[in-house]
Amino acid sequence: MTMDPATNPLRSCRLLIADDQPSILEALEILLTPEGYRLDTLRTPALVLECLNSNEFDGILIDLNYTRDTTSGREGLDLLASIRERDSKIPVIVMTAWGNVDLAVEAMRRGANDFIQKPWDNPRLLTILRTQLELHRAQKRSEWLEAENRILRADGAPDFIATAPSMHPVVELMSRIGPSDANVLITGEHGTGKEIVTQTLHRLSHRAHRALVAVNTGALPEGIFESELFGHVKGAFTDARADRIGRFELASGGTLFLDEIANIPPRQQAKLLRVLETGELERVGSSTTRKVDVRMLSATNADLHAECAAGRFREDLLFRLNTVEIKLPPLRDRREDIPALAAHFLSRYATRYRRAVEGFDPTALQLLLAYMWPGNVRELEHAMERAVLMSRTPRIGVSDLGLSSTRTASQSLDELSLEAVEAILIRKALARSTGNVSHAAEALGLSRGALYRRIEKYGL
Repeated sequence: MTMDPATNPLRSCRLLIADDQPSILEALEILLTPEGYRLDTLRTPALVLECLNSNEFDGILIDLNYTRDTTSGREGLDLLASIRERDSKIPVIVMTAWGNVDLAVEAMRRGANDFIQKPWDNPRLLTILRTQLELHRAQKRSEWLEAENRILRADGAPDFIATAPSMHPVVELMSRIGPSDANVLITGEHGTGKEIVTQTLHRLSHRAHRALVAVNTGALPEGIFESELFGHVKGAFTDARADRIGRFELASGGTLFLDEIANIPPRQQAKLLRVLETGELERVGSSTTRKVDVRMLSATNADLHAECAAGRFREDLLFRLNTVEIKLPPLRDRREDIPALAAHFLSRYATRYRRAVEGFDPTALQLLLAYMWPGNVRELEHAMERAVLMSRTPRIGVSDLGLSSTRTASQSLDELSLEAVEAILIRKALARSTGNVSHAAEALGLSRGALYRRIEKYGL
């Protein structure tokens, strides 16, 4: 029952296998390699511990009997204890040709996740291995998500709510690059929260104690672009009555955020590129070169790669801006976050307007979840502000929201891409089957492997 490695959701897992018999190692390679696992095989406990000092694995399969004796399993139990000292959570499956109940109990007591006796049953071994790896992956994901959201909230990130599966890659990427000086390009539709991501990245960085300077480049006329970004000296042009510090200098030591980056005129793109490449600039009307140290964050709802192909945006500038790119999903693709976001905004505006509003009627919450949110999180915030002002009772009703019932998911599928519709259907099938992939696949008329590929593709 070999699984096609392309459809194995655990195909990227790396396993460490230890046994003193070459024939056993060869048999396991024959069994597990077609499943898509990456294997490291060793023959002694000492080599296992040495390997663990410099490598990371997703799971470990070890024999309990080596050269010290032939039947007691003591050497393998000692190895198990040493592994647990290094990592208390990695899945460890033990095996022995001399299995007995007492030895199995002792192995489990010392931290083994499961136990199998030689000669093993191939389907059972594959099932045990797959189960333990899936449980470990789920546990890591849960712990990671809780920790990362705690970190982001602890740093004072306003309105940053991201528990939907489609936001997991965003949170992970932010946690990795937040402390760095990498330039980041944040993309997504209007209203998806690019400014919030910018503020959060700044708070996570070592520059958090310095300024975060934001510029809406789309609102800057070309005639004052250089003066705004690079500054000018007195007399540089009409009305330049005094020296002025530009945004780059104001942000030096901190972070500069350029919003609507796609709207920068081509002539100004070259000047921006020079500053990013050299860290040097001259104020308008001055020949004095000044050094600046900024971390550049930029945002756009445009497809900059398409803009480059059309000749409207410099490709070399794009490379400078997007050392890392964060793509924010639209709110319709992260519906799991809608209740928490709505409650957050509701509390904010209830406090601001001193209104005794406590929550939502069930029908109002249903509409929030079904609505397409073309304006994304920004539209949701505005809807909550209106609802607080309009509500005459402690609970928000449908009429208070001011949302058009003709823009719900069930009535606006023609506005969605094929992929968006497919993601919605898969999410609903998983919800109906309470997360059981096999049942969801059957309901959708897909194979289990095909559904796993789509789950991975859409971040579900």
